[in-house]
Amino acid sequence: MLHRAPWLLTPALLLLIVTPQILHARDGDQVHIGQSITVGQNENVGDLVCIGCSIEVAGTCGDVVAIGGSIMVDGTVKGSVVAIGGGVRLGDNASVSEDLVTLGGHLSRHPSAVVKGDVSVQSGALILAAIFLVPLLPLILIVALVVWLVRRNRRPMPAPAAWQP
Repeated sequence: MLHRAPWLLTPALLLLIVTPQILHARDGDQVHIGQSITVGQNENVGDLVCIGCSIEVAGTCGDVVAIGGSIMVDGTVKGSVVAIGGGVRLGDNASVSEDLVTLGGHLSRHPSAVVKGDVSVQSGALILAAIFLVPLLPLILIVALVVWLVRRNRRPMPAPAAWQP
């Protein structure tokens, strides 16, 4: 087993060295959890990702993704806009260079707003429930199986019948 260790150690060290460089965010990219992102009118930032919060863009940015929050664009987005579990509002100065996707939310679009890619809006309670409950279904089934197994094993065993020759 020890003769295999160098072969396992080499790829692990290579992965450790290369991964931070690959996953390193570009300058200006922002990822926030629970804290809203605001891009001012004269600001130019990278990609924006917000989980459980909202994003407001008045300047210029790359891709915009909000999970469980809304997106308000009154500036220029050089990539796509994606809102999951929240709505998107495009103001009169809004420009989106790629696609716009809203799952479980609504789209409010000013007539002069420009979206150069596809626009996809899937709203409604059923879509929102499916987004959050379907991934939890395997966990719910595993818990139900464990509960069933524990209850089945706790039942008292019947007394053995006496042996008669």
